[in-house]
Amino acid sequence: MEGQLHRIDVTVLPAGWRRLDSEAAGNWSPALSPDGRHMAYVSDRGGVPAVWVQPVGSELAFRVDTGPEPVSTVRWSSGGGWLACQIAPGGAPRNEVWLVRPDGSDLHQVAGFGAGTAENMRWLPGRPILALTENLTTAVLIDVTAGTRTVVTEGDLVTLLDVDPAGRFALLRYGPRGARHIMLRDLALGTEKPVTRGERAVFSPGGGCVYALSQDGEFPALLRIAGDAVEVLASTPEVEDFAVTADGRTAAVLWNVRGGESEVALVDLDHDGHREPVPVGPLPGPVAADLAWSFDGSTLAFTAEGPGQPHGVWVWQRESGQVSAVSAVPASPGAIRPLLRSFPAHDGLTLTGWLFTPRTPGPHPTVVWLHGGPEAQERPGHGPLFQTLADRGIAVFAANVRGSSGFGRSFVDADNGALRPAAIEDVRTCVEHLRDAGIAGRVGVMGRSYGGYLTLAALTRFPELFDVGVDICGMSNFATFYEHTEPWIASAAVSKYGHPVHDAELLRELSPIHRIDRLRAPLLVVHGANDSNVPVIEAEQVVAALAARGHPHRYLLFPGEGHELLHRAARAEFLRETLAWLETYLTE
Repeated sequence: MEGQLHRIDVTVLPAGWRRLDSEAAGNWSPALSPDGRHMAYVSDRGGVPAVWVQPVGSELAFRVDTGPEPVSTVRWSSGGGWLACQIAPGGAPRNEVWLVRPDGSDLHQVAGFGAGTAENMRWLPGRPILALTENLTTAVLIDVTAGTRTVVTEGDLVTLLDVDPAGRFALLRYGPRGARHIMLRDLALGTEKPVTRGERAVFSPGGGCVYALSQDGEFPALLRIAGDAVEVLASTPEVEDFAVTADGRTAAVLWNVRGGESEVALVDLDHDGHREPVPVGPLPGPVAADLAWSFDGSTLAFTAEGPGQPHGVWVWQRESGQVSAVSAVPASPGAIRPLLRSFPAHDGLTLTGWLFTPRTPGPHPTVVWLHGGPEAQERPGHGPLFQTLADRGIAVFAANVRGSSGFGRSFVDADNGALRPAAIEDVRTCVEHLRDAGIAGRVGVMGRSYGGYLTLAALTRFPELFDVGVDICGMSNFATFYEHTEPWIASAAVSKYGHPVHDAELLRELSPIHRIDRLRAPLLVVHGANDSNVPVIEAEQVVAALAARGHPHRYLLFPGEGHELLHRAARAEFLRETLAWLETYLTE
């Protein structure tokens, strides 16, 4: 029950959890108390993502009641008095920010009112001030002690990253995904100057320098910037994330290596000259994320996952130098571990993907999976759909076509605008590679969000290649997508797909709905009824066109869900129906 302690065993599952439900996402968004002795995190163990608080080293966990809506993120204030929770009403992409005491009292909303959205929340170290951004247009500071709200600046596609301890300067990020730049704003004068191109930046504890995850080069790197002096602290292989202790002495750095695996190491920021990173580990899973320090710097929190191993929350403690679980499920000993494959595209560009192979001899019926983004990356993490398909004799190739992250800036930008057809061609290359290698027999294609778009595009451009398809909340018509999506999402999409007016002819050519009569494969269409990222009209027009032709299809609409399926019951239904659909047309 909510508001009571629950025993959560981190190594042996309690009664009723002996066999993990395959639709479980696990635990994520770790946030440590100032002394590192407790952790708040999000878990869907109760069916809906909610906030839990648990002592580090204990099996007892307390659910913090934030209401019935799904929680996506939690942050613990450096003073210890508040948890900031990002909540997605109706499972939709718009977010609200609520504050609650760690004991579950004094719950109240502070941002994301009405039709607005609030995100990128961050407690300013040592201060009872929450920084966040509303609607990607308004940078806001909320003083939770004084109860005041201050607008730092307003602008198009702006995100507030940090404010220096003296309150004189702010770090702001501008621009659409794939083309973001960080600016230093003088709050008194209202002037701004560039810091670097990139995603993240924070001030040092004294405010004398900036630590930034820069994307000025081919691969992201961690920089220390003081005036005109720039020092590279960590670079290749690709730096994915970082977290600096509140005393400014240590940075935890997350690297993306070996086509999508993770490494974490500590960088001594006091040391002059070359800094040899000190590895943290061994990591409990091949893919890590969500680095977060306790305010006293004693404990580093992170998530880890792997094949057959849902997200777990873990800590590294400085005193012992050991990694231990707070709340995690052991990896299934029978999980199928994928192998990374590399091969040339039609134009010589190197493509990769993770292959989940059944234990029986091939060739196998095979599904090509296409991730969203496009600037995301398929990695060897927890994929219950992939595991279940492979257990049933269907191979899965989780592809990283051009436009994916993790392989350098040139690769990310290789599908922008008029280059989009090359990414669609990459899907055909994947199928040809799998067949030439003797892996694939009958082939299906599926994906979600941008991957759903790419699925529809491949099915209608290369209809002879595929025996079945699954479109999960994909765009089918760029004209209606731009018309109905959230304004901030439309603004951010221009750099990737094109401008809805200036590039209207290109976008029409790239829209699968105008080739839907070429579709041959039976198609399962999946969408959340509350999706305002890729609005449900994108699914409805595909379904209407297929129904008019009498084409084999099924429409799976989830009420109470948005762009992602946040409820475990919905994910269970999706898994069950998708497996049945694929088995019907791939194993006949």
